[in-house]
Amino acid sequence: MLAALLLGILPAAGQEPAARPYWRTIVRGTHGMVAAEHPLEAMAGLEALKAGGNAIDAALAVFYMTAVVEQHQEGLGGDCFVLAYIAKEKRVVFFNGTGPAPKGATLEVYRRLGGIPVNGPFAASVPGAVAGFDLAWKKYGTLGYATLLKPAIQAAAEGHVLSEWSASNYKEAFPILSKYPSSVRALLPGGKPPRAGELFVQADLGGTIQTIAREGAQAFYRGRIARLTADTYTQAGGVLRYEDLAAFQAEQAEPIHTNYKGYEVYEAAPNSQGIVLLMALNIVEGFDLQSLGYDSPDYLHVLTEALKLSFADRDQYIGDPRVVKDIPVAGLLSKEYAAARRKLIRMDRAIRGMAPPGDPRGMHAVLPGREVSYEEAHPAIHTGSSGADGRGETSSFSIADRFGNLVSVTHSVNGTFGSGIVVDGGGFVLNNRLPCFYLDDGNVNLLQPGKRTRHTINPALALKDGKPFLAWNTPGGDNQPQAMLQAFLGVVEFGMNIQQAVEAPTFTSTSFHDSVYPHPVAGTLILPKVLADHVGAALAAKGHHVVVTPLQKPYGQQPSGAGAVKMVRIDPHTHVFAGGVSPAKDDYVMGW
Repeated sequence: MLAALLLGILPAAGQEPAARPYWRTIVRGTHGMVAAEHPLEAMAGLEALKAGGNAIDAALAVFYMTAVVEQHQEGLGGDCFVLAYIAKEKRVVFFNGTGPAPKGATLEVYRRLGGIPVNGPFAASVPGAVAGFDLAWKKYGTLGYATLLKPAIQAAAEGHVLSEWSASNYKEAFPILSKYPSSVRALLPGGKPPRAGELFVQADLGGTIQTIAREGAQAFYRGRIARLTADTYTQAGGVLRYEDLAAFQAEQAEPIHTNYKGYEVYEAAPNSQGIVLLMALNIVEGFDLQSLGYDSPDYLHVLTEALKLSFADRDQYIGDPRVVKDIPVAGLLSKEYAAARRKLIRMDRAIRGMAPPGDPRGMHAVLPGREVSYEEAHPAIHTGSSGADGRGETSSFSIADRFGNLVSVTHSVNGTFGSGIVVDGGGFVLNNRLPCFYLDDGNVNLLQPGKRTRHTINPALALKDGKPFLAWNTPGGDNQPQAMLQAFLGVVEFGMNIQQAVEAPTFTSTSFHDSVYPHPVAGTLILPKVLADHVGAALAAKGHHVVVTPLQKPYGQQPSGAGAVKMVRIDPHTHVFAGGVSPAKDDYVMGW
């Protein structure tokens, strides 16, 4: 089957990108489009649009359906960033639904623990997604909660049939979930992981969503649901308390953006790592990418080095702007600074290890006291596993409506089933986002009570000539801006349609600190075999530490694919929507 798939959808070397075959159909329409991570999510969003709702209404419906059918990756206990082009206002707006560390999450507590646990009661931050979506809905929604949450309530109370991908996550997380009686009762019927094809009922979760539909999001933070959450985590021995939930407020803030060859590209602002995508675009804008050739060794080398430089600046400067008051966003996004950083890229040699951060305040390519060095050896090519990474789960979706609005969302519980602890009587897990903090004095992302950690999630939007053009996003931890960069350039530089762009094989660099504690630096360049067969040796000759995997990382389901990217594109001339999704997870798109 794999051989047939390779022959059927993967291009021959040298074939023009826009002429390459693609497997999944492009869904087109003029009334509404939802590209999501599960068919039931796409259907819930489409039902909201058909009922007369707009893209913000549909986003709320998709979020709550995700909480039911993909609780392993996102749900009521997670966080979100929402980017939206609002047609009536002719502008892009940004909603930050990410929660802070609880008041009890002090450095002393976690240093006594010997680190930040990857799961369990000490891993959870205050969940922000429910408030984040509610804030967007209160500002721009038109339909009521009872209407928008009805599909999710039904799917939870009456059950939904598990897919192979969903079932695999229950099996993977069994050692964690089985530790906690509330998790066993809610997620492990009969004490075993549910299997693909089984009807999976979540009565407590259905009741929780019904309460939110009736009483509003405040019930989650200051009502009975908040009490259930606080009681569960207090009894488990963690630091989250009712007062942390009751004090939380989502916020509307300004998005960040850059111009890439006439496209206005918007991203989630810090505390998101979305700035990585924009900095990388600024750096590669100075290269003639088309002359380098799509997925050629030189092209992939330039993108890899640009991302190394951008992630180095992420590690140095990006944190919670409510605490870190002097984040030099304007300098990091300036074209002058990009030009200085671009000069560090040598076409013959890769930067050794982690790139040094730059100095965006002084417009210097390298921060004083740091230096750049380049690989001299030709590292051997290694072979890695073909499976999923096994850590880090997120969901995302893109929506367009007939009113001219365009929405891009990424939301997450971070690891598979987050902390692993289901709120007893509530039916949902909380995130395990605290491991994204550091415990090292002086780090911009140092753990502090009330501080939001730097987030991996980063939805994007692009405008062309002032009009909405593209919404795209993906799960995948630190792979997110990398997969999104490669898919976007496929569309705007090489004329690929969106399905070609999200099905193409992509690389993943690990030459920076992993976002999850203890933040290792692997220093590799991971390529799927179908790409490595053509370029692996040439990239290794430049000094890249190439690791070849039989299937595409991070999900290991296909021989190629850009993360789990969902794209919705609006044709600037016909205004026809086109929706496409990467062949990963249960990605699905619907429209009409």
